[in-house]
Amino acid sequence: MGNRKKKARKAKGMKADKDKLVVHNDPKSPISEIYRTIRTNIQFSAFDKELKTLTVTSATEGEGKSTTLSNLGVTLAQQNNRVLIVDADLRRPKMHKMFQLANTEGLTELLINKLEPESLIQTTFVENLFVLPTGVIPPNPAELLGSRRMNHFIENVKAKFDYVLIDIPPVNVVTDGLLIANLMDGVILVCDSGNVAIEEAKRAKELLTNAKANILGVVLNNVAIDGSNYYYYQKRYQN
Repeated sequence: MGNRKKKARKAKGMKADKDKLVVHNDPKSPISEIYRTIRTNIQFSAFDKELKTLTVTSATEGEGKSTTLSNLGVTLAQQNNRVLIVDADLRRPKMHKMFQLANTEGLTELLINKLEPESLIQTTFVENLFVLPTGVIPPNPAELLGSRRMNHFIENVKAKFDYVLIDIPPVNVVTDGLLIANLMDGVILVCDSGNVAIEEAKRAKELLTNAKANILGVVLNNVAIDGSNYYYYQKRYQN
């Protein structure tokens, strides 16, 4: 009985995460249109430089960075781009749940055992969208993400996909994400309006700037419209 209950809870949790893929589940919704606007703004910002590798991060946990990244990945794939999402949050992985994938092997095994990406990258229920999950949670995430092997992996998959999106931990919590952020063509910062302190958001921007990351802009989520109970995602670019 105990095992059956555990499996049932896991299946329910994975379904709940899949429900966050609003662009796939409800492509005509207002929120889906906002994600497409984010996609368009990113592509317009790339008129004079290449933006193939992107990451989405936040100041603290629970601000919606993984949801934003996964929905952005879907919108890019819907334009017939080959998109790879890499889960580099080696402490709290979410992408395998979002796309209902196995997480027995992934980025950790690639970096430690020097496996080829092709043997670990998984297809998803979204056409043109692929995911590399974290694999086993390692005891030394920062060392792995800061390794030359990680840098080589990014350059490798960059040549094989139109876009590579990497999910990283919140930058105010651990240093792991900063090791990836400065390797990316662009970084988007997600802020949960009303729940993250202004000081925390400013500190995240400062950390990213000091790491020489190319901050494309900020996504504000959970923004109330005219005091109503409806919330939406809003994209705001910096000047």
